[in-house]
Amino acid sequence: MSIIRLDKLLKSGPGGELGKILRRARHMDDLTTRLRANLDPEIAPTLLAANIRENGELVVVASTSAWAAKLRFESETLIKTAHTPDLPVKSIRITVTTTT
Repeated sequence: MSIIRLDKLLKSGPGGELGKILRRARHMDDLTTRLRANLDPEIAPTLLAANIRENGELVVVASTSAWAAKLRFESETLIKTAHTPDLPVKSIRITVTTTT
């Protein structure tokens, strides 16, 4: 992992590292909200986060392994909902959050 100087990280403006991090976080939040909206209300809250990687893999984080199993049954819906012309989704991976 690369080390980013604090002054570069805090640089204001759209080109700054902090701006990139904020845009990515907003994108992930929007995606997670969109996916939840297309799920059954019982399952939706168990989807904790979602992201689309550059290789087209949709990564979904579930709250427990039992809910991850149920979300796997919704894979087609999740892929269709996440797919956009700008960032096509080719596959899905559902993981479980780890708590310590």
